[in-house]
Amino acid sequence: MDGKKEMRAVYCQTLIDLARKNDKIMILEADLMKASGTVPFKELFPQRTVDVGVAEANMIGVAAGLSNVGKIPFPATFACFASRRVFDQFFISANYAGLNVKLTGTDPGISAAFNGGTHMPFEDVGLMRMIPGLTIYEPCDPVELKALLIQSAEHDGCTYLRLHRKGSNTIYSETEKFELGKGKILKDGNDLTIVASGYILIPEALKAAELLQKDGISAAVIDMHTIKPLDESLILSYAIKTGHIITAENHQVAGGLGAAIANYLSTVHPTPMYMVGIHDEFGQVGTMDYLQQYYKLTADEITKQAKKLLKN
Repeated sequence: MDGKKEMRAVYCQTLIDLARKNDKIMILEADLMKASGTVPFKELFPQRTVDVGVAEANMIGVAAGLSNVGKIPFPATFACFASRRVFDQFFISANYAGLNVKLTGTDPGISAAFNGGTHMPFEDVGLMRMIPGLTIYEPCDPVELKALLIQSAEHDGCTYLRLHRKGSNTIYSETEKFELGKGKILKDGNDLTIVASGYILIPEALKAAELLQKDGISAAVIDMHTIKPLDESLILSYAIKTGHIITAENHQVAGGLGAAIANYLSTVHPTPMYMVGIHDEFGQVGTMDYLQQYYKLTADEITKQAKKLLKN
């Protein structure tokens, strides 16, 4: 991992690049353009930028209308609003209607930091997983974000992006290939598999694999950037190969990545599991470091639970 790029800057630049090639690309904001980093898009494409003000549900309605006339709208707001506040509008007006709205929820989970518990979405993936046919993805670095965002624009149907706004280490090389719905094997292993998502837990999963290796435990690490549709064939192959799975996510374990994997494996290949994530708690104000330690979203916690799982 090296260097840090602001994910929102990559988000904006990728949308600019897409808009230069496709005049159907538009963005919508709910008075958070600076927070989302999309001001440069507005400066270049003012006629393809809509700021509805603090009216997130209306933003989804406008996005649905634009999609209905052939546009490809990218509405964005804090993930707490993109999920809890606009769920009905996104469910009915966009998804049920079979449209093509690309919703972005920024600052998911503990990355809301000083905005505190009211703005800290630990449940957005759980809500979005209930929407039939919706694609849900959470990139872990700028390279993955750019590639998956481009694929999202080309995808026929609604998508939900969990976007960390600020600096993120680069894990992948610029030449790496990605595909929505297909996980990435970051490290192979034989004793257990760590399946993680997002910019916080992917680095922690890799650190945990190093720590486990020192104790003679061979851990595979999978970047499950697409939470829905889940890469079931990859999950099943590693459940069979390693026999144990740890999931790690910046989200409630109920309804999130871990729940999705457990739900699938329980029907085809029951596998001992432990889920690292938020365990039935609300958010709070704090620094990222404090919150990561408080909620145990760390390599140490992954390592600890992996050893317990193997021992039991």
